[in-house]
Amino acid sequence: MRAMILAAGRGSRMRPLTDNQPKPLLPVAGKPLLAYHLEKLANAGVNEVVINHAWHGEQIEDFVGDGSQWGLQVSFSAEPEGGLETAGGIIKALPLLGDDPFWVINGDIWTDWDYRDLPTDLEKGLLGHLIMVDNPIHHSNGDFAIENGLLVNGENENDARKTFSGVGLYRKELLAPYPEGKRPLKPFFDRAINKKQLAASHQDGFWTDVGTPERLHQVNQRLEK
Repeated sequence: MRAMILAAGRGSRMRPLTDNQPKPLLPVAGKPLLAYHLEKLANAGVNEVVINHAWHGEQIEDFVGDGSQWGLQVSFSAEPEGGLETAGGIIKALPLLGDDPFWVINGDIWTDWDYRDLPTDLEKGLLGHLIMVDNPIHHSNGDFAIENGLLVNGENENDARKTFSGVGLYRKELLAPYPEGKRPLKPFFDRAINKKQLAASHQDGFWTDVGTPERLHQVNQRLEK
């Protein structure tokens, strides 16, 4: 099993905390966000992890090393200044991710989930499986809805719309054969939704997008308690 951690974002909303370090290295309860993901992936049986980076990427490489302290084999996908956005970053890393379904996890989220509970395979014809969560206050309208186990846009079902957690299982065919470049992920989701090729499930538990100093403070407070 392989996974990719997205760690190339600039973290502008986190400034000044991210002026001199990348957001995935910000400490939560004294440990970098990135370390939680590596621990959870190793516990879930993942062997190989790819981490992309752009802003202060050398700090990420110095911290992670070869991944052996977590029992992982880690490789890095360096991106140009400003990054390639989510889909562009994954496309660039596809040669490192193999032919089987792989997880992609946003490096700037924190959750108490056990990654062993996440899906590890996709039914024939499906290109991905997105993990959805209840809508946080700062994203009250959500992103997509779930209908019979499939992801739908749900434009007229606001009550049913959930927020994409930043955790998904994908086949490379979701993004290949598009060439490398700066590309957002949502158009790929929309294309697959129209073809009923994306599964989805709702995950309970605590989850937060650590996107602002306030939310970083909140998750630290929660763990301290």
